[in-house]
Amino acid sequence: MLRNGGAEMEQERLALHETLETHEIINFKTVCLLRSKLMQGICFNNELKQLMEKDVKQSIQDINELLPFYKQSQILH
Repeated sequence: MLRNGGAEMEQERLALHETLETHEIINFKTVCLLRSKLMQGICFNNELKQLMEKDVKQSIQDINELLPFYKQSQILH
């Protein structure tokens, strides 16, 4: 718990194993994002390109949802 001007504020922190898992998921999603983005440049099938673009957008959304958890890491504080 953190104290702020006499009022108590509770701030959750990730355990070390949770931090590691979050880091691994973010890395995995980043690799998926990069791979799909790169493959779009050499793909000639429009349907497949659209599927990869959908994957890129989903990966970006997933990473943005995971980052706040990573910022709760005990290592960063």
